[in-house]
Formats: sequence, C-alpha cells, structure tokens
Amino acid sequence: MNQQLEEALKIRYIKLHFTAVIVEDTELPAEKVSALRGGMGEMLLRANCVRDRNCKKCDFESECIVRRTMYSRYEITPRFVTTDDSIGYLLECENYEEEFYAGDLLEFNLILFGRSIAYFNQYMQAFFALGGAGIGKNHSQFQIVSVTNTRRQRLYAEGMVYMEQYQIETILDYVDYRMKQIQKSGCKSDCKNRLVFRTPLTLKYQGEFISEFHMEAIWNAIRRRIYMLECYEGITENIHELEDLRSDMLRIPDIVRQEYEWIAVRRYSSTQERRMRLTGIKGYLELDSVPEDMLPILAAGELIHIGKNTSFGFGRYKIV
Repeated sequence: MNQQLEEALKIRYIKLHFTAVIVEDTELPAEKVSALRGGMGEMLLRANCVRDRNCKKCDFESECIVRRTMYSRYEITPRFVTTDDSIGYLLECENYEEEFYAGDLLEFNLILFGRSIAYFNQYMQAFFALGGAGIGKNHSQFQIVSVTNTRRQRLYAEGMVYMEQYQIETILDYVDYRMKQIQKSGCKSDCKNRLVFRTPLTLKYQGEFISEFHMEAIWNAIRRRIYMLECYEGITENIHELEDLRSDMLRIPDIVRQEYEWIAVRRYSSTQERRMRLTGIKGYLELDSVPEDMLPILAAGELIHIGKNTSFGFGRYKIV
C-alpha cells in the first residue's frame, strides 16, 4: 500500500461489542438493528431534549446532544449529501432469531467514527436505558452485562467502566490487519475473491437502484463512503489520492458468479411519524482476478458499510 493511500485511510474509529441478557421469555424482530437504532434515538431524546422535539425550530439545536450523536454534522458537507442521516456511527447485529428465553444472550456492535467517538458515554447510557424500556412490539427488556473493544478487553463489566480500554484506532489499522489475514490465507491478488453481503445493499448506479450486484457500483460506493468519512473528519486534503483508483483508471474485476435475494425491513420512524420500508439485495458475488491496489480499499469497505441506510446496518460485506 502506498503512502498516499495510507494517509487517506487515517480516519478514526472505535468498535464496541455489547453483550446483553434477555430478562424474560419474549419475541424480537428478526432484523434487530432498526429496533436498536430507533430505541437508541428515543432514549437520547428522553434524556436530553429540553424543548418539544421540534428540532427545526429549537433554539438549542446547535448545542443539542441528540443532534451531535444521532445526526452529527460534517466538518465539510459533501455536495451530494441532502439528508440528516448521520455518518458518525454504525450498528451491527447478525442475530436473526425471533424467539428468546430468559437468560439468552443478545450481542450487537456499535462503531463510532471521528468526533462521534467522544460521545461514548451518551451512546452507552442510551442502551442501558433502552434495556429497561424494551425493544420491539413486545417491549422486550434486556440488561447490558459487558461492553468490550475489538481486542475483547472490557470497557464495562459488573457496574464498572474501564476507560483505559477505550482504544481508538484508524481505518488504516483495520486494513493492515485484514491484509495480513488475506495474505496468511494464501489468497493473492490474482485469486478469485468472494464478497458476501451479510446485510442488504441499497445502492444507486446510473440513477437507478441496482437489482443485482454490479462491481463498478460497489467500487464507487466504497470510495464515496471513504470521502464522506473524510469530510466528517475534516481531512479532505487526502481524498484526491483516491483519484488514482477511479473506476475509469483501474480495471474493475468481472463478476463471474452471483446469487442474491431481495430483503425488505419495515420500521417506524418516530421523527417522521410514519412507517417505512427499507429494501436491498443480500447474497454474494465472486470476482475474477483482483488488482493488487484494489484489495486495501475493499478491506476498508468491510468496516465502513456502503450504500444507503448504513445507520440501520445495511451494506455490510466481508471478503471471503
């Protein structure tokens, strides 16, 4: 990996792993990220809103904790960004079970980027409160029993917080780790690579949402996501280095095989006061020979998710 690309990937992040115990027998939605994300926002509002939740007319809007955690603003706003969706955090939960019994574990991840890292305590308190209020239509309650970092070191356990384990990393650190894993597996740049989308991908290409996997669309989405994170961090002087990896200057590998299915996730937006339906495609694609310069960027895409609805866990894939 060249030095210019390394500079472009020095975006800060921390990944937190939550383990919760279900309090009583219950049913949870199969897609839990939407419930966790919506519940987190509600708990933040309950604890911090000093007006009437009318954010557009609030005279404290610029100092609002909910604004800074749920809908944090870019340091430099990309010209194509028109919504309030935050790029500062991601939620991940790949437990699709619906029946839970008292004592069962529920695990999920919270990834914080850039300035959102400083609000760890707000996010954590929101999830503790959410456990008491419950999630899903049954208001299923849970108790957070541990929070660990990527090295499985405890940040929280048995009522104690260990901030010395709050270790901030960069996307470059993650890419270095993944590149070593890929090399150790014996998979070189000329091997076939499989990208497995573990959550639905919602992505526009040439003005329309894709109905099957398209590698150029995926590649451009990864680069765009990195650009957005750099704008969020305010370090856009490095993004021009990725121009060397534009799709028209680099051979995009062909998809030799793919399988996918349409996924729909229903959620209720309390801010918009209406039900919403989020859709995307989930499955895998196999590529032919991949250029060596491509692998680090593909590895970065694993961590940051791509496409729309990433704050609901969409767009997560893994190089296999």
